Amino acid sequence: MFDNLQDKMDRVFKTLRGEAALNEWHIDNALKEIRVALLEADVHFKVVKEFTNRVKEKAVGEEVLTAFSPAQQVTKIVRDELQGLLGGNEVGLALVGSPAVIMMVGLQGSGKTTTSGKLAMHVKSRGRRPLLVPCDVYRPAAIDQLRIVANNVKVPFFEIGENRNPIDIAQKALAEAKTLLYDTVILDTAGRLHIDDELMQELQTIKDDVRPSEILFVADAMTGQDAVKSAKEFDDRLGVTGIVLTKLDGDARGGAALSVKSVVNRPIKFVGVGEKYADLDVFYPDRMSQRILGMGDVLSLIEKVETEIDQKEAARLAERVAKDKFTLEDLRSQLQQVKKMGPLSSLVSMIPGAGKISEQDIDEKAIHRMQAILDSMTKKEREFPQLINGSRKKRIAKGSGTSVQEINRLLKQYLQMKKMMRTFSKGMGARRFGKMMKGLPPEFLH
Repeated sequence: MFDNLQDKMDRVFKTLRGEAALNEWHIDNALKEIRVALLEADVHFKVVKEFTNRVKEKAVGEEVLTAFSPAQQVTKIVRDELQGLLGGNEVGLALVGSPAVIMMVGLQGSGKTTTSGKLAMHVKSRGRRPLLVPCDVYRPAAIDQLRIVANNVKVPFFEIGENRNPIDIAQKALAEAKTLLYDTVILDTAGRLHIDDELMQELQTIKDDVRPSEILFVADAMTGQDAVKSAKEFDDRLGVTGIVLTKLDGDARGGAALSVKSVVNRPIKFVGVGEKYADLDVFYPDRMSQRILGMGDVLSLIEKVETEIDQKEAARLAERVAKDKFTLEDLRSQLQQVKKMGPLSSLVSMIPGAGKISEQDIDEKAIHRMQAILDSMTKKEREFPQLINGSRKKRIAKGSGTSVQEINRLLKQYLQMKKMMRTFSKGMGARRFGKMMKGLPPEFLH
């Protein structure tokens, strides 16, 4: 979402880095470019004005202008101000009460129902026992949709029977949660195509009755400033405690994420970064500001690796490498681990300095082709690659929809990997080498 903004920011700082010393003229020109970049990213004009004023105030100080590396000082100032613009520090969920109640609110089509399921999966992974409750009795199939979502994330679903009173549903769900010892109740409330008094009155009554510890406004980041405006109206009339931005992996300009905290004065708590139920991330303003400036997000990358990679499998693989027993079966297992972590483009964007690598330079289909080739081999062929002769290569190519040349390329890459792993494992030992086995296989970049 922030690719265009990142490119423009990078050009600004590259110009500054070319100067041996900075003066106020340099900073004014840089801020002019930053102002245009933010406005083109659909950031609210008042937010842009306040942001650039704060940066200028700090950047024209004597400490910056006389610094050994003034361009780096200005970059740090912009990074810190971006972090403040995005909310400053991460704000976690306030799960208070027994059970804690979370109201999901927002306009129709913002992704409330799917996000409710994602949130249920998130709190479940942290040891809580959530209950999903359908309070949207107006949208056709909304109840069935939430039931399917609950089944997919393996979270209990509150059956409402013939009851079509949202307030009554919320009250009964709360009573059942207390009886069955669910510690988190997530209410998927109704939305409208626009804000109206009837909707707000219903939500206010539910709020008064169940006293939620969190009221999360779900906003579609693709709608830009419309999402910010809706969040402000919901907060004025209902009092939201946090914001969830969906579709942050889309190709919108990012203005909603950069404006919403300043305009609404409520923290962004989560962001939706994909279609899978696991694609709901806690929002860290400091990490996001670094990614916007092309500095990467190593902490998020490490967390993703630790969450998705099977530690026992990594240890087993390290042991096999140390004994020089790495086979195509092991390569197949490693590819499956990498695929769990999501698209390569999202992983590369977290690596510092990798912002220059465009999506065109990343062959997302490489993993799928390699996986298809390996799947078309017999287990014996994967364990003993030397068995793969010309006739076997033709059979594998036909079964995987690839060519013999691609089979040869994969076998060559495998031998290179095996040689490299053998060299590294001898130098550092199996235990230390195990930490390296969480990386991507080579040859995924053109």
